[in-house]
Amino acid sequence: MKGINEDMVEQEALEILQELGYEILHGPDISPDGPTPMRDLYSDVVIVEILRNAINRLNPDIPPIAREEAVKKILRTDSPDLITNNLHFHHLLTDGITITYRSNGRIVHDKVWLLDFQNPENNTFTAINQFTIIENDNNRRPDIILFVNGLPLVVIELKNPADEKATLHNAYQQLQTYQSQIPSLFHFNEILMISDGMEARAGTLTSDFQRFMPWKTISGEKDALLTMLEMEVLLRGMFNKKVLLDLIHHFIVYDDAETTIKKKLAAYHQYHAVNKAVDATIDAASPEGDRRVGVVWHTQGSGKSLIMAFYAGKLVLEMDNPTLVVLTDRNDLDDQLFGTFKASQNILRQEPVQADSRENLQELLQVASGGIVFTTIQKFLPEKGTEYPTLSERRNIVVIADEAHRSQYDFIDGFARHMRDALPNASFIGFTGTPLERGDKNTVAVFGNYIDIYDIEQAVEDGATVRIYYENRLVKLDLKEEEKALIDPQFDFVTEGQEMESQEKLKSKWARMEAIVGSQTRIKRVAKDLVDHFEERLDAMDGKGMIVCMSRRICIDLYNEIIKLRPEWHNDEDMHGFLKVVMTGSATDPVDWQPHIRNKPRRRQLGDTFRDPNSPIKLVIVRDMWLTGFDVPSLHTMYIDKPMQGHGLMQTIARVNRVYKDKEGGLIVDYLGIATELKKALSQYTDGGGRGEIAFDQGKAVAIMMEKYEIVTGLFYGFNFHGFQKADTGAKLKLMRDGSDFVLGQEDGKKRCFKYVNELSKAFSLAVPHPQAMSIRDDLAFFKAVKNYIAKVTGDPQEHVEDVDLAIQQILSTALVSDEVLDLFQLAGLKKPDISILSDEFLMEVKDLEHKNTAAELLKRLLNDEIRSISRKNVIEARSFTDMLEKTINRYHNRNIEAVAVIEELIELAKKMREAQNRGEDLGLTEYELAFYDALGVNDSAVQVLGDDVLREIAMELVKAIKSNITIDWTLRESVQAKMRVAVKRILKKYDYPPDKQKLAVKTVLEQANRVCEEWASA
Repeated sequence: MKGINEDMVEQEALEILQELGYEILHGPDISPDGPTPMRDLYSDVVIVEILRNAINRLNPDIPPIAREEAVKKILRTDSPDLITNNLHFHHLLTDGITITYRSNGRIVHDKVWLLDFQNPENNTFTAINQFTIIENDNNRRPDIILFVNGLPLVVIELKNPADEKATLHNAYQQLQTYQSQIPSLFHFNEILMISDGMEARAGTLTSDFQRFMPWKTISGEKDALLTMLEMEVLLRGMFNKKVLLDLIHHFIVYDDAETTIKKKLAAYHQYHAVNKAVDATIDAASPEGDRRVGVVWHTQGSGKSLIMAFYAGKLVLEMDNPTLVVLTDRNDLDDQLFGTFKASQNILRQEPVQADSRENLQELLQVASGGIVFTTIQKFLPEKGTEYPTLSERRNIVVIADEAHRSQYDFIDGFARHMRDALPNASFIGFTGTPLERGDKNTVAVFGNYIDIYDIEQAVEDGATVRIYYENRLVKLDLKEEEKALIDPQFDFVTEGQEMESQEKLKSKWARMEAIVGSQTRIKRVAKDLVDHFEERLDAMDGKGMIVCMSRRICIDLYNEIIKLRPEWHNDEDMHGFLKVVMTGSATDPVDWQPHIRNKPRRRQLGDTFRDPNSPIKLVIVRDMWLTGFDVPSLHTMYIDKPMQGHGLMQTIARVNRVYKDKEGGLIVDYLGIATELKKALSQYTDGGGRGEIAFDQGKAVAIMMEKYEIVTGLFYGFNFHGFQKADTGAKLKLMRDGSDFVLGQEDGKKRCFKYVNELSKAFSLAVPHPQAMSIRDDLAFFKAVKNYIAKVTGDPQEHVEDVDLAIQQILSTALVSDEVLDLFQLAGLKKPDISILSDEFLMEVKDLEHKNTAAELLKRLLNDEIRSISRKNVIEARSFTDMLEKTINRYHNRNIEAVAVIEELIELAKKMREAQNRGEDLGLTEYELAFYDALGVNDSAVQVLGDDVLREIAMELVKAIKSNITIDWTLRESVQAKMRVAVKRILKKYDYPPDKQKLAVKTVLEQANRVCEEWASA
């Protein structure tokens, strides 16, 4: 990733947009004081000139005065609420602007259209980068804005993929900031996009980060797109002219079912399924059609109800004002689906109605056209002994059935007959969250075949993955008859962490089974078979293999048995040797385990080596490591000798399904007998089953919770926290503080605490109200309190802290003192500093604190804040202090120095920072002049020959020259920068600044100018 930056990602995006037919403009060029201005003020977010031209072109029959009135309506905002304004604008955009004018002495009501939805090329598409907007003294510059006919409909925020802190979440947060600081831009926004050049997501103004979704196709069929990055797929698939206009017109809903309006955008699978269904409906309803539209199967939870609403909305416009009958087989489902449609009225362009009786249904359907009617199938059953009356013979009636195949078949036969009697020429479409059963001829007879399927197996057909094959090579267990009862497919799983920390495992069912699976004679048999099998596999196809064992002991015993058979596969060096064990561990583990225990950096390096198809490491033995999120495309064989089930099993076997060269498929070799669980897992994923109420096994959730609980209690081993819940507030606060200090004193203590406490909290929320969950509730309250306290002491206030699940918050609300606003200084035992954290009094207090780890973390955070404040004004000084702080903290974290020593060093640094604040006064310089004085390189001997007086004069003159040259966007304008460089060089030359040092000085001075320019430019 070396050499990649955000600007390169931006240029790549602009090149793709240019290929899609967008005109590319550079924001500073068209700004009010740019060379070719297209806006009067920096607060203008609409390119009015382009908008006016488009309105004139699209509405030639409307008088000019009425067209100008339409422009004013667009630019006017009626509400202080952003989403209300956005909804109002969306209506204008999709339904046209209603205007009235006088013609030939009469009042005419007409519409002005802003976009030509039928002919995309009849619109003006523009992509503008670095478009500066100033609103309420906020100067902001989104990376790319996509304008259609001069309207800013899409905002794109990009991040640098090489910067680990520049995440998609940061991009999302930046868009949230923009919404609050430059809201006028977002009055017109339809879609938001975030990307780091590789990953890319799209959402709306109200979308949570989790609801920003990728767009995985360009043409509509779910392309493999193996060589394309997500950003390119999203730009080409979503923002090509035709799709963008279609999305705006038909696939955005404003759901007002709750207290706040939610703006929802179709995901890629919803968008393409709806378009296929609309095309199929038009065909089926045509004079030549058979009126069977088909069935859309989209797995439960993928937004099926919304797909139905999008479908209905688009169909209303595409067909000749059809009547839609939405059919369910239960009243509660009728209400639920009706609620979704009612909340989506902006795309339906009419209000849906619910039939409350047979008579009411008959009345509602005896109309000439139009209408969206909700009913249950029971209302189509006639009175006993009568035929159901014909309600309408029109062809433009479409019956939309939810969960079409679920009712009893004889009932469906009856339903089909009565529906045909009532609506003999209507077309039928079914939507379902579970697949049709094999041989279900009745549903196909009524609705037709599948229109679109969205399931997990699709990936294989797309070529995104290869098929997985299964081979049974069972090595039997050495079982006595009475031991067979111990083999339980639902047994409690144990993580490596628990295995290390818990002595209780010796008594557990898990331990008994582990002993059977890992008996010496059995391991020998597995080793012999595995060596022969894998050598045969390698003869046929080069690649890698992975062995999954039940415990770390078995991993090591199996390794030793294999090495007895193939001694040449062993090598002490991490990067060499044919076979490796990958596992966690500690110094307390047995001596013969130690060669296999690596720290995180070594494991990461080993992983990179294993990924390399040309590396000598061909086979690894794992227990839990590398079973999720670890991609090795050349991995073609996986040996499983560990009981597994459900999601974990599916994730594990998916390791071998990656596409690689001529790899035809991946092979799962089963030594223990996971076939039944594999079938269950596969059917769960591919067959759905039921209505999608997932049968939740709470026992499993409790087992996971108890695993996590043991890991967390291990973190606090030796610390007595059990009186926390009954203690008074003061004692609770002390326990929190002492517990935090205990955790921070351990290696990776903060990181482990955050990870494990979060995992325990999530598991707890699933296990409640099981008695075991309730029994650990008080302990969890303490763990959460400590974690939150550590976050407050050590965290960057700007960092994102994941929201705690609501269920956890409700249960812990009485116990969690740490959810209150805490005074950190008071908790740490400090008086709050009145003036400066750099005062002698405060620093001495820190030095004398009892809890040294907490004190060190708190002081580090305070100094970081101070440096951040300095960096806004003085680049060189901040850089120097940052280096000093990082060196000290790195030594502390590497345990090279103790907390006491680190506090001493941090206090010395604080004193240096305090002295630095007084330097300007001593030199007779303002803080800005001092910053430029430092930028001139005062520590350089060649520069110091000029003397302080001369350097002071240069600094003062630089401040004046730069202030006079700075304009908004100057950092983006080469002409202004060139002018400024010339001015700086002239000043340096005037004072005989050493010529060989001038280039670096000019660079540093401009960097310093960049840091303070925003403040000066807006002053």
